[in-house]
Amino acid sequence: MKQPKLFRHINALAALALCTAGISASQAAAPRPNTVFILADDLGYTDVACYGSEYYETPNIDRMAANGIRFTSGYTCGPNCAPTRAALMSGQYGPRTGVYTVGSVERFNWRARPLRPVENVTQLPLDKITLAQSLKKAGYATAMFGKWHLGESGPYHPGQRGFDEAIVSMGVHFDFVTHPPVEYPKGTYLADFLTDKAVDFIRRHKEGPFFLYLPHFAVHAPHEAKTNLIARFKPKPPAGGHNSPNYAAMIASVDESVGRVLALLDELKLAGNTLVIFSSDNGGVGGYVREGLKTAGDITDNTPLRGGKGMLYEGGIRVPYIFRWPGRIPAGTVCDEPINTVDLYPTLLEVAGAAPPPGYPLDGVSYLKLLTSGGKESLGRDAIFWHFPGYLGAGAGSWRTTPAGAIRSGDWKLQEFFEDGRLELYNLREDLGQKNNLAAAQPDKVKQLHDRLAAWRQSVNAPMPARNTGQDQTAPPRKGKKKQQKKNAGADE
Repeated sequence: MKQPKLFRHINALAALALCTAGISASQAAAPRPNTVFILADDLGYTDVACYGSEYYETPNIDRMAANGIRFTSGYTCGPNCAPTRAALMSGQYGPRTGVYTVGSVERFNWRARPLRPVENVTQLPLDKITLAQSLKKAGYATAMFGKWHLGESGPYHPGQRGFDEAIVSMGVHFDFVTHPPVEYPKGTYLADFLTDKAVDFIRRHKEGPFFLYLPHFAVHAPHEAKTNLIARFKPKPPAGGHNSPNYAAMIASVDESVGRVLALLDELKLAGNTLVIFSSDNGGVGGYVREGLKTAGDITDNTPLRGGKGMLYEGGIRVPYIFRWPGRIPAGTVCDEPINTVDLYPTLLEVAGAAPPPGYPLDGVSYLKLLTSGGKESLGRDAIFWHFPGYLGAGAGSWRTTPAGAIRSGDWKLQEFFEDGRLELYNLREDLGQKNNLAAAQPDKVKQLHDRLAAWRQSVNAPMPARNTGQDQTAPPRKGKKKQQKKNAGADE
């Protein structure tokens, strides 16, 4: 029997309501995105094939870039390890955490210099709310396997800083020690061990959401690698300043790790719901000879960038930055918008749909829209900053850096050297190698950027090094360190 027109209308509305409710329920039940952040240690800007190397082989990282977005102006917050890691976890620039470098100021003999460096904080202060804590609060399973370098004992261990699971190891690549202690077969390579833990975590948490932080110790010195990988590179002719089979083999191990993680995400059908990020904590250990630092020990070459790890020149702070998220990030994209270490925290909060910690300042901006637009959106940010109020030695009384600061705004970069007030100005679009100091020719631009840098320092209460009066005799330089520092100054933190 045919229904009256009124009943047919009511039934249609009911069906539409049920359909709409079903869509809403489906959307509400959609799993929140996972994030995997893989961080190499000391990997230089051109140490990856898709960034220019013709000697090192990185097929998995290259494929990741081909399937996602590759940034050509990705920066770290510091020219060496700890300040970058502190900024990643805190979302704050160094002046807010007090973490500027590695170890105490006594690692290098600053008493021979005009300035007394600012005291350095060696453990991430406990009042800092870590990215892991924020994501854990948002319902994420969290894990970290690898180099932490922000305090390994008691309440400073990552297992007490928001990570549900945390195994810390660094220092050597074979016969390594872990915190907490974990047994492993003799001859295990650290990068493989860490990747084993990472893929196990993903398998156990495939229902999500999860945040996995995989900070490798490779390719940091000592330059130890698996013999089969070394053998692969020994017959290969050098190219573009890249010539070490050991170092190439270490890079290959990191690339293998990236490949294993990506393959597992594909196998578990998690790739479309997982943002994977690959980067490095600072620039490569190279470029020193061109700066007259022959004792620093180049293991790689950052050309076309100037300098290397330990410097605020581009070779020390510009690094590979690659993102993959199939269906969300357009494949094969290259973006030159500057992004910075402190941007990771707000970005991953937005990915997770989580709110920032109340009353807790975050210095970065989210680049999620930049990722998903294929680099078409602008961050609308005026500048990014660096503050390094200390010294990093290079052996034989030379220095990778003296106390310095820097600002990048648009294509312009200004570097300030605190000992004598020297200012250097570069147009990075026209002079990526920073060969042409334009400070004398562009006094107005120098003043504009210097004023902006000074205002930023004031806004974050950045302490400046004091004049060295020669009267400070506290904590004299430690004995027994000079030989090791000279031997490995370029690769040292």
